[in-house]
Amino acid sequence: MIHTLDMDPLLVLQVVLYTASFICGIVTAVLVTIVQAQNEGKCLLYGTLQYDNSTATISVTSSGDPSVCNFAMAIPVCVTVFCFSLICYSCVCGQGSGGRLCVNITLGMSGLLMFLLIISGCLLKIGRDKLCESLPLPQFNRCDDAQNVQWDISKSGSRFYTLLHSAEISVWVNFFCLLFVGGLAIAQCSPGTSGGGGRATRCHRGGRGRRR
Repeated sequence: MIHTLDMDPLLVLQVVLYTASFICGIVTAVLVTIVQAQNEGKCLLYGTLQYDNSTATISVTSSGDPSVCNFAMAIPVCVTVFCFSLICYSCVCGQGSGGRLCVNITLGMSGLLMFLLIISGCLLKIGRDKLCESLPLPQFNRCDDAQNVQWDISKSGSRFYTLLHSAEISVWVNFFCLLFVGGLAIAQCSPGTSGGGGRATRCHRGGRGRRR
């Protein structure tokens, strides 16, 4: 039987955070994919741009390692799969199911994914900054100014900075969503938690029931 909104408010908030994290994972992967598609599948992170004064165009003289972009996309996708599984589990099993083992698995996976999201966010931030540093001054005082300049005939830089910046923001939002999810999981299994007493009791009894 699928449970409805008679759930504990903490569990409802947890599902909302799962959903937000799920969406952020998709957004990050899509944005990085778009930037790659605009550049013949090449990774712009840690790449080098060159401005040709005679033609007033920008070209990509070197691209980053494809594994960097693949990692930056793969981790949010893993978070998306993880959160989708938890959304389905929470909606079907509802409050009080799974016991302490389920909570420990959730905390462990959330911690691992948060660590990987930090790496993914840093790759996006530092890789984008390295790309922007290759643009010459004073033609480009701001990196996003390069979006308004024509790129060479084989590539398109349309909104590359905006897309990569948005992907980075999405990663950090994803990180904080998982952080709050972990905090709520602990709160739901803590004795005396307001509104979650039944769930706390189940969490602590989950192991004792198996010893009988």
